[in-house]
Amino acid sequence: MTEAQEHTQASRWQRAENLLIAIGTLIVMITLGQPWWLLFAAFLVFDLSALGYLINQRVGALCYNFVHNYAGPAFLVVAWSVLRLNAVAGEWSLLVAACWGFHVAVDRALGYGLKLASFNHTHLGLIGKTSRNGIGE
Repeated sequence: MTEAQEHTQASRWQRAENLLIAIGTLIVMITLGQPWWLLFAAFLVFDLSALGYLINQRVGALCYNFVHNYAGPAFLVVAWSVLRLNAVAGEWSLLVAACWGFHVAVDRALGYGLKLASFNHTHLGLIGKTSRNGIGE
């Protein structure tokens, strides 16, 4: 297997596991009686981080990657747990964490990985018209 084939196979595994994370998040929200529709209503809010690309590619990638990873949602869950936030603040921190994590998982499942520089060059491969198959790798 060539290095390119190994990268494609690893990318497919990462995309599949993120699809499962997104589905799992949706199921947990429904099971716990939470407003699951918030996952979809808040979805594009996290993409505002791509506005950094209006400045330049380096700032764009930095802003995008800062928001499009699991550290932020994990931090909110840990803060909720450690600080024992009151009912309202605690519920909102968990809802934001769920929406944020869901967004990251769906993006990764679709092949939108962390940006290496340009918007189309990600850790999961190339996306858009520049990729070999048109949907990323």
